[in-house]
Amino acid sequence: MSFRLVMYIAIPLLAASLHAQSDQRPRYELYGGYSFLSNSLNGVSGSHQPLNGYEAAFAIPPWHDLRFKMSVFQYRGTNLGAPEQPYFVLAGGQYGRVFGREALFLDAMGGIGIVNAQWGANKAIGDTASFTSILGGGVDTPLSARFAFRIQGDLLYSYFKVAQSRNPGTGVPVYVPSLPNYFGRISTGLVWRF
Repeated sequence: MSFRLVMYIAIPLLAASLHAQSDQRPRYELYGGYSFLSNSLNGVSGSHQPLNGYEAAFAIPPWHDLRFKMSVFQYRGTNLGAPEQPYFVLAGGQYGRVFGREALFLDAMGGIGIVNAQWGANKAIGDTASFTSILGGGVDTPLSARFAFRIQGDLLYSYFKVAQSRNPGTGVPVYVPSLPNYFGRISTGLVWRF
């Protein structure tokens, strides 16, 4: 008799706790995946060369659908006889909404871009750091309760310069014209929500 009484009390409490766990929204997001940059840093007109790399990002719990997000991504490639290994560290906001099963989001972040010194054409020495910003967005498709597949596209701005020569009278550097400042970026991978 006492066993039945315990079961009559335990089953509703167990069901209520399971329901409460399924209603909890994921709090943090950890993302990792492949990233593609539309052009190399020294990719002047006629010498465009895309770069491949990876991205890792972390976002904190949302407040009114707005999250603080940090992102790190790196690329490797060669163009015009120079190896390029730029990496970027950015932080900013991610605004997201859920539509059916899919979660759409917009990103706006700023930070720093860093590259090896001899990234200019024919290994010319250039700036190794630049302000960088991103504006873009994407979609998350759920694979399970904790994992989702992400596709995102961004417009990246960075301003790296290569000194072509120096003005003999003043010593002021003369920069290579027409280096790209705007890049398209695509990233895809897995999101873990915990």
